[in-house]
Amino acid sequence: MTDSLSPKVLVIGGGPGGYVAAIRAGQLGLDTVLVDGSRLGGTCLVRGCIPSKALIHTAGLFEEMSQAASDKGRFGIRLAQKPSVDFGETIAWKASIVDRLSGGVAGLLRKAKVRVINGWATFSDAKTCTVETDGGKVAIRAENVILATGSVPVELPFLPFGGRVISSTEALSLPEVPRQLVVIGAGYIGLELGIAYAKLGAEVTIVEAQDRILPLYDAKLTAPVARWLDLHGVTVHLGAKALGLDGDMLMIETGRGEKQALSNDRILVTVGRAPLTDGWGLEAMNLPRRGRFVQVDETCATGTAGVWAIGDLVGEPMLAHKASAQGEMVAEIIAGKRRRFAPAGIPAVCFTEPEIVTIGVDAPTEAHVVGQFPFQANGRALSMDAGDDGGFVRTVAEKASGRIVGIQAAGRHISELAGEFATLVEMGATLEDVAGIIHAHPTLGEATHESALKALGHALHI
Repeated sequence: MTDSLSPKVLVIGGGPGGYVAAIRAGQLGLDTVLVDGSRLGGTCLVRGCIPSKALIHTAGLFEEMSQAASDKGRFGIRLAQKPSVDFGETIAWKASIVDRLSGGVAGLLRKAKVRVINGWATFSDAKTCTVETDGGKVAIRAENVILATGSVPVELPFLPFGGRVISSTEALSLPEVPRQLVVIGAGYIGLELGIAYAKLGAEVTIVEAQDRILPLYDAKLTAPVARWLDLHGVTVHLGAKALGLDGDMLMIETGRGEKQALSNDRILVTVGRAPLTDGWGLEAMNLPRRGRFVQVDETCATGTAGVWAIGDLVGEPMLAHKASAQGEMVAEIIAGKRRRFAPAGIPAVCFTEPEIVTIGVDAPTEAHVVGQFPFQANGRALSMDAGDDGGFVRTVAEKASGRIVGIQAAGRHISELAGEFATLVEMGATLEDVAGIIHAHPTLGEATHESALKALGHALHI
């Protein structure tokens, strides 16, 4: 027997876009159903942002301990023997964090009176779907549909996932640290995981088709990361192409046009992500597309009334916090509020070594004034050995008005300033505004203050 439901709002996908949309809809008193085919939390919580940061944290601790076990020690700390990693325990700890957060999402949905159906939805038209669950089929006809299906790793046709060829999903649940790891793609996912495994003792090689790492960021921002890779023995092949496997060896063509064979235990392919558009009936919904993405307007509405799409499904940037903001907005629009998605900027963070943050204008023109302050002159950075890795904060403002339109930074723990950067850009703060804000000392945030002073022509500490 097939159950039938007719909710006010149907959300497809339980990631940071979908579950936030469902929670907000429930808070607003809307009869809401959320359908998810996996675990609540989606890619970010279950197999992306959160577990990768747990692995990165562990890798950083292991690196610090390894340095303390060297002949020189670290800051006067010396360990009698080198540390070891029980990687199974590391993965179990990472999984416990995922379990805790996924359970928290389930609790929040219950609190908002959202009905959650675990199963795979297949649409027959724009507002009708059938969900295959363990207990049978559920037919749903909704007044409003929010599509939040997320994205999946891109697979190379000549290196299909399986065996030693893995995506970021498998890289976060390996049974042991690879002895030799080859990473194809030097974007933020490949570098985050490659650096983490290098800290854990893997011999890491990176293969990138472009002529520099993190090609979507400017060279000044990525230079500190390139320096770290060089100092820590990570081999980087730029302008290189992966060709495929020859037995167990990965064949590449280097930037000089030479063929080279790379030995490996694992090959991590991180050449991008694609919106999840297959397998759930998007074609039957007859929605307009923009390339591989679903086309939406500034309210995330599709071409069909009452059907909305958010997050990775609608285009770049593919970021969890963008999806959450869109999900909250759509729920409020359905409830009758006037909203549109037009942020002044969306912060992006690379959790590399060092970290990178960027928001807003990152390619200043003659119409802009720029102030840059190095962490080499910041007391807090120096006190935690983060002042000499080339990090800095750079503020971009309109020359005529002084309004801050972009901030970029590289440095250890700089991700924690992403909120301040976003606030200044979103609220239209000026250089004079920041100059008048008293920042606590000693903190990394003082570099934000000094970069604004530098743009005004009177930095105090450089």
